[in-house]
Amino acid sequence: MALGFLGAGNMGEAMIRGLLSAKLRSPEQVVVYDAAPGRGEDLRRRFGVVAARSVEDLLGSCDTVVVAVKPQVLPSVLSGISRDAARGKTFVSIVAGAKIALFEKALGEGAKVVRSMPNTPVLVGMGSTGIYFPPVVDAATRQEVLALFSSLGTVAEMPREELLDAVTALSGSGPAYAFLFIEALADGAVRAGMGRAEASLLAASTLEGAARMVRETGKHPAELKDMVMSPGGTTAAGVAALERGAFRATVMDAVLSAWQRCRELSG
Repeated sequence: MALGFLGAGNMGEAMIRGLLSAKLRSPEQVVVYDAAPGRGEDLRRRFGVVAARSVEDLLGSCDTVVVAVKPQVLPSVLSGISRDAARGKTFVSIVAGAKIALFEKALGEGAKVVRSMPNTPVLVGMGSTGIYFPPVVDAATRQEVLALFSSLGTVAEMPREELLDAVTALSGSGPAYAFLFIEALADGAVRAGMGRAEASLLAASTLEGAARMVRETGKHPAELKDMVMSPGGTTAAGVAALERGAFRATVMDAVLSAWQRCRELSG
């Protein structure tokens, strides 16, 4: 059976492009339905996926459906799905703040629900996804969903559903924080006289390389920082400037603010 996408905004499209690039699915094995006029046809034209005519058409074609709609419209979307149509299907939610109980109440016990939070770097096969599986989800479904997201990058399984709110605040929103940092790094170099293109290239590759060092060396970020920061050197001066601006506290506040907003969305 094909893999369905109920909703195909920026995150849904990023997942579709990532899946096709990873060759986990062929275009004809991906079915999309989006309520926005012409959106499904646009994705069909650009990627070769199948554009469903309705939610019922989508569910009739797919055993597993990624729910990628906005949190504000989710209740109305779920109310339009009959329990008969949902029975036996697996719904993989990527909706920020949407609790599994909301799906279960609307879809009935016959549907399996998994909650996840990927991020936009799935587009380039470097996504970060947190997943929570309720105890009722069987091993085969777990393996299928893990394979889906593993093809798009890093996957971390959460032991409790409420931790998905923290995942949303950290890795779900995190690319935006990283993009701001890359932009600021480049702006600093431009201020020092470097060209914009070269500054942006070096800023992005610097962040990518630093992240890979954390993952591949297994060292604490503070230890890796100390390897760069020579006594009385340029890095020490730069780090001091960041600390004067409360850099770490500001980033922590950003994650906490996003977490609180996610909890508000979940009611």
